[in-house]
Amino acid sequence: MTLQILGSGCAKCATLALNTETAAQSLGLDFKLEKVTDLNAIIDAGVMSTPALAIDGEVKSMGKVLSVEQIKRLLET
Repeated sequence: MTLQILGSGCAKCATLALNTETAAQSLGLDFKLEKVTDLNAIIDAGVMSTPALAIDGEVKSMGKVLSVEQIKRLLET
């Protein structure tokens, strides 16, 4: 499973990355966490507001920092 954090690398992006990693680890998932900071790649993904979370290339959230519990629900579906 590939988890991507799309954003400039700001504090909110870092928090979302930490929450995502925590959620995936707590579920015992085999995952790779990528941080995408290239503006063109972020736009190409259809993201208009950062930070954003993509799971296996599909954007699941943008413009907010999800909690660990919210991310766990996304990962379980």
